Amino acid sequence: MSINRSAGILLPISSLPSNYGIGTLGEEAYNFIDFLEKSKMKYWQILPIGPTSFGDSPYQSFSSCACNPYFIDLDILIEEGLLKEEDLKDLKEFNPAYVEYGYIYETRFEILRKAYQRGFENDKRQFNIYYRENKNWLEDYGLYMAVKNHFGMISWLNWPDEDIRLRKKEAIEKYRELLIDDVQFYQYLQYLFYKQYSKLREYAHSKNIKIIGDLPIYVALDSADVWANPKQFQLDGKNIPLEVAGVPPDYFSKDGQLWGNPLYDWDEMKKDGYKFWIDRIAGNSKYYDVIRIDHFRGFESYWAVPYGEKTARNGRWIKGPNMSFVSVLRDWFCNVEFIAEDLGIVSDEVNEMLEKSTFPGMRVLEFGMNPKAASYHTPFNHVENCVCYISTHDNSPIIGWRDTANKRDVKHAIKYFNITKKEGFNWGFIRGGMNSVAKLFIAQMQDYLGLGEEARTNSPGTIGDNWKWRLVKGQLTDKLANKIARIVKMYGRD
Repeated sequence: MSINRSAGILLPISSLPSNYGIGTLGEEAYNFIDFLEKSKMKYWQILPIGPTSFGDSPYQSFSSCACNPYFIDLDILIEEGLLKEEDLKDLKEFNPAYVEYGYIYETRFEILRKAYQRGFENDKRQFNIYYRENKNWLEDYGLYMAVKNHFGMISWLNWPDEDIRLRKKEAIEKYRELLIDDVQFYQYLQYLFYKQYSKLREYAHSKNIKIIGDLPIYVALDSADVWANPKQFQLDGKNIPLEVAGVPPDYFSKDGQLWGNPLYDWDEMKKDGYKFWIDRIAGNSKYYDVIRIDHFRGFESYWAVPYGEKTARNGRWIKGPNMSFVSVLRDWFCNVEFIAEDLGIVSDEVNEMLEKSTFPGMRVLEFGMNPKAASYHTPFNHVENCVCYISTHDNSPIIGWRDTANKRDVKHAIKYFNITKKEGFNWGFIRGGMNSVAKLFIAQMQDYLGLGEEARTNSPGTIGDNWKWRLVKGQLTDKLANKIARIVKMYGRD
């Protein structure tokens, strides 16, 4: 692992402050990078940045290569003359503490279309360059979104025109001509995102901050990926899934988690050297310095649930491609840093695959506080080639954990880290993580702020209140940055 001993903060872009209901690539993103620099941090970890669909989960996106238009900063568009302040005058006053996805969905694209109408012709030369560099996914994505919009945003599995649903050549040509303006609109939004994001990432690099991105192992069923590449997935003759992804019952849910993503046809993928994956990671590497591969254990074996089941209980384990795929990934992208999310049900075979990959795995302090059963998450079992987290976006912030976890585990944590009331429970865990032998330590922003369950990012297996928490302006103070910087320096992570 070439990552030097260092630390980072996990904060989704959606959780940044802004005046327009969701975090963006604008001023507050730059301010957060400044905060990271003052805090002596070296990494900013974000969640997947793809366009979100039903349920608002960044792990269920319309494309694994496209980015979320909600993150395009409207103030920057005003500065560039693509929007006018009067274009925003009818927007309501947003709740600064939570993302209001429904209202944003109803209003944001109408505003962005005005930017497209003013800017597309003037930006055509630069847009064409961007298009040529991303044609392998952008061409299909633009058409997919245009047709999806044409049919009222329903899933492509339910499109009333069977010919375009099954990608018949004549239908593709017909809709590409019929919906040319919409196709260009959705593609132009990707250009605007990339333009803003590239400047932000360049600024981060100027502050010696690298960005860790999160790559979901699966793509959404309702996505351009599946519609455009049906042979890469386990689908029937009508492109309907045979089985779908999930995980068996575990500590998150007694029914398991039914994700519903289509499963890969690994034998088919192997025939062309896993080109689908190579293209996907090549696209993501344009945005991230380090890529965390979600559900890494799924490459060894994966949980397959019959399509149509209501829970993940009636699934089965199927062997995955293991090192025949992982070694291609590692060797092809020898200049890309990877983190393997190796949580969940981990077998000896998964551990062997992780060791052969040389990728660092993850250790989560909240999982290592059982006094009767020390695990590889317990700090004295950490190894250098791993990333230590207090918690992930799927877990409670540490104050929420303190208030909801088994009291026996909480008492053990207090003794283990020798936490005092004066120090504070969250700071005791931060100190414990900073002190880990792990090369990289990451905590959620909520942990540094001492926030509880009300600030949780996601509760797996539930829909409705996830992915909404946001920072409020004024929470990131110089006093907090200086306190973080002192502990970073104390444990040699500066």
